[in-house]
Amino acid sequence: MARWDIFCSVVDNYGDIGVTWRLARQLAAERGHALRLWVDDLGAFVRLCPDASASVESQHCSGVEVRQWCEPFPLVEPADVVIEAFACQLPPSYIEAMAASGSRRLWLNLEYLSAEDWVAGCHGLPSPQPGGLQKFFFFPGFVEGTGGLLREADLLARRRAFQADASAQQAFLLALGVEREAGARLISLFAYENAGLAGWLDALAVAPQATQLLVPQGKVLVDLLAWLGDAQLGPGDQRQRGSLSIHVLPFVAQDDYDRLLWCCDFNAVRGEDSFIRAQWAGRPLLWHIYPQEEGAHWDKLEAFMAIYSAALTPETAAAQAALWRAWNAGEGMEMAWPALLETWPALQRHAEQWCDDQAARSDLATALEQFYRNWLSYAA
Repeated sequence: MARWDIFCSVVDNYGDIGVTWRLARQLAAERGHALRLWVDDLGAFVRLCPDASASVESQHCSGVEVRQWCEPFPLVEPADVVIEAFACQLPPSYIEAMAASGSRRLWLNLEYLSAEDWVAGCHGLPSPQPGGLQKFFFFPGFVEGTGGLLREADLLARRRAFQADASAQQAFLLALGVEREAGARLISLFAYENAGLAGWLDALAVAPQATQLLVPQGKVLVDLLAWLGDAQLGPGDQRQRGSLSIHVLPFVAQDDYDRLLWCCDFNAVRGEDSFIRAQWAGRPLLWHIYPQEEGAHWDKLEAFMAIYSAALTPETAAAQAALWRAWNAGEGMEMAWPALLETWPALQRHAEQWCDDQAARSDLATALEQFYRNWLSYAA
């Protein structure tokens, strides 16, 4: 059993802590490793793990020791495997302790997920550091030559069992205050602020089929309020506009968010963690990518669409691309959404097939452990 330290600096959303918390839990539960997760914002962590505390320096949750990353950094023995998630900077005292220990330690920079062509060429490359230390770049990804996607061993079996159990879905939704309407399309919406929301809501409100829109608490509520003309919305509130029924949900723990995605026919997601989980839900999806300076996020979006749409017909791929571009540009959803619905059966089949294809590859935790084992063998 190896000792692993994962460092997470929470920026302004929940993707970074979401990914690292899932990864830490999986490495502890499935691989039996001793995990410490260092988090600089325990308040964000508690949103994902409500049983945790935001006011203690050390606590154990789901087999993981969760530590507060604070300054000055405590004197601790470095782990056998050290992961700095998403290019966060390790504490200088921790790096000094690694160099002074006299033991070889695997230092990994776990990068953001991207489908861009250059990722496979950079995955696993070394980065020599002062003091004789060596760091390696580790890239998750969708193709061979990358580190794969975060996926627990039993995830798809649990998802499919839940989706085959109508009573379990009904009970789950009722616990959130949602009673599913017969014949209605169920959509989850988790997004950043988006000026394009109004056009989409307009289209849903006049559609011939009823829609139930499930909106967990988050940044997109500002735009939803503007469209409704309301002063405020909170968990449990519901609004009806034409064919559209809107349900505001509480911010839920990760496992419950997975179940929410599994219940829905279509999932609008944001960032990285929810983006990956929506793919494992086996349902058509819409990704609101995190905006970057100088429009760098558009290259990432186009790269993923090219891979994800490769098996679709040109007509279906074009309809999907038009919707994703409209959503991320913040305009044109009122035309792109009806066009997408014309390809609906093909998108449903494709979402499940994509899930199967990705599940045939090694998951991220397995790839990390194999990299560690190979590193040990090479050192010997």
